[in-house]
Amino acid sequence: MFLKDELLKTNALNAKHLEALQQKEDDFKTLKFANSILGSDESKRETKLKINTLIKEIDDCISKLSD
Repeated sequence: MFLKDELLKTNALNAKHLEALQQKEDDFKTLKFANSILGSDESKRETKLKINTLIKEIDDCISKLSD
């Protein structure tokens, strides 16, 4: 009975670890894709600046619509 309980616990822990591993792999794929979109370090900087500019423009539009 003791070995059977240990086996069940180990299998449950293994399933939990496999699920965590799958989540980490999914996160890695997402980050890898995001980095491929941004490109080189210089491109990343330019892209971030463009995004920040767009966010400011959107904020201005929202502000004007709120008035």
